[in-house]
Amino acid sequence: MGFLDDVQGTLDRGMNAARGAVSTVAGEQLGFVRGFCRMCQDGWELGYHERNGGNASYRLTPADLNSARSFFYDAPSSWVAMGVTVPEMAGEHLLVTGSGKFLRNVKDDPVANSGIVEISPSGDAWRIVWGLKDGARPTSEIGAHVATHGVRKQATDGAARVLYHAHPNALIALTALLPADARTLTRLLWSCVTESVIAFPGGVGMLPWKVPGSADLANATAEVMREFDACVWQLHGVFASGSDFDEAFGLVNAIDKAADVYLRARAAQGGNANLPFAISDGDLRATASAYDLPLNETFLS
Repeated sequence: MGFLDDVQGTLDRGMNAARGAVSTVAGEQLGFVRGFCRMCQDGWELGYHERNGGNASYRLTPADLNSARSFFYDAPSSWVAMGVTVPEMAGEHLLVTGSGKFLRNVKDDPVANSGIVEISPSGDAWRIVWGLKDGARPTSEIGAHVATHGVRKQATDGAARVLYHAHPNALIALTALLPADARTLTRLLWSCVTESVIAFPGGVGMLPWKVPGSADLANATAEVMREFDACVWQLHGVFASGSDFDEAFGLVNAIDKAADVYLRARAAQGGNANLPFAISDGDLRATASAYDLPLNETFLS
């Protein structure tokens, strides 16, 4: 019996390994996983993710969860406290990038550099149910992601599902020249690129520098994003929300392009901050009217 038991044990281990390999490959081919990978790759190619900079998360739909559940681990990881409590996110599942992982590698090896975490019934902890293999953990800013998903879920009646944090060069450089004030930043971005008011008619939020990954940053970001689709972190980067990957990535791209155009125009006139032919408030109102945009009038004169 001992010999037969050994043979059966070997067969069982082989079958489990085979099932795990098939599960991993299939899991990586899920549509929302591929979309997530593309967003990370697009950001890397634009220089938004130096080293292990930046992170992202996606809140799964019920259909996504149904398609992914068969690939979940038989034994999830232990629960880990987040440092924040978000009742609105209880029981939700997020696809997230890993802590210390390079976003350039997500596309080539999603299961090592990202994973799906489940949020606890009390909304204050996470556990890994797929991916993040070999002891990897979700992004160190998981608290900010969960807290912000909670408020964006409420603010958009569940439509917002993507959060994308990037480190765009021009935008970070611009924050070194400005006070941490949403109105100042937004008006400047609106004034130098016509498409800006179309991309973010509600404006862009902004926070002064805070310790990365801290509960203070998580809570402050969530509060700002009750009102705004994006929050700029001074000397750090931007945190943006969207209903899908294109919307979240496109918002970051539009904000950074406007910052880059402003800095180029400012440099071209010797550093003078006043652009002689900036878009006027009247022009902004006319554009908003033409495109039926929810313009944030509190940011206009």
